[in-house]
Amino acid sequence: MEYRGKTALITGASGGIGAEFARVLAARGAHLILVARSEDKLKALAGDLADRHGIRAEVIAADLSAAGATDDLVDEVDRLGQTVDILVNNAGFGVHADLVDADPKRIHDQVALNVGVLTDLTTVFVKRMVQQGSGAIINLSSLAAFQPVPHLAVYAATKAYVLSFSEALWWECKPHGVKVLALCPGATDTGFFDAAGADGQAVGPRRSTRQVVETALRALDAGKPSVVDGLLNLIGAVASQLAPRRLAVAVAELAVRPSLRG
Repeated sequence: MEYRGKTALITGASGGIGAEFARVLAARGAHLILVARSEDKLKALAGDLADRHGIRAEVIAADLSAAGATDDLVDEVDRLGQTVDILVNNAGFGVHADLVDADPKRIHDQVALNVGVLTDLTTVFVKRMVQQGSGAIINLSSLAAFQPVPHLAVYAATKAYVLSFSEALWWECKPHGVKVLALCPGATDTGFFDAAGADGQAVGPRRSTRQVVETALRALDAGKPSVVDGLLNLIGAVASQLAPRRLAVAVAELAVRPSLRG
């Protein structure tokens, strides 16, 4: 796919995988619209990438889990007069707790962001991309999408939704020149575990955000509907699909249980 001169809208762009997408796409000549809650971080990243690569980098500070935030974001993109050629739905978070102990509002916001906002933005921009006969959508799923994960029950369920939704949309969009990819990283060197309330020590070695993004763009260029980042993660995903369901759930639980100690 040719990225130079295209415009990429990236949610959750202030750090982690979202910021890495911004760096890699800017280096390939793409203009950026960066979205996250932290305006200061977005402005610093946008300024650096614009100066370094000579691209246009816009910033929209927004809490996408808030009511009406998706409509406001689309309105702001339209006000900027930008055509979104690449949509990276990266914004999302996890709550690491048994559901009985979890904050109901955090659970609600998690579903609203991981599922609702991703679906709403995809619905808006896929229509525009089909009309223009080109475009690409990358939706952040997870290795957790391949089996239920106790203590991350809602998070894993939202990512299973993203995987199923994106793969179906990939098929629908094939005749229209629009690419859709579900990106499924495993443990990655980001702030996810801290934000989720877990230390993450039990999930094994973490991949870098650069590795995850490069995996995504290779898969997008190859026209794949989904991709698991990293060979060990791929083996784990396949094994979880082949194993008896009770065993897959038990193994997933063991991977996150130690971070509950203390």
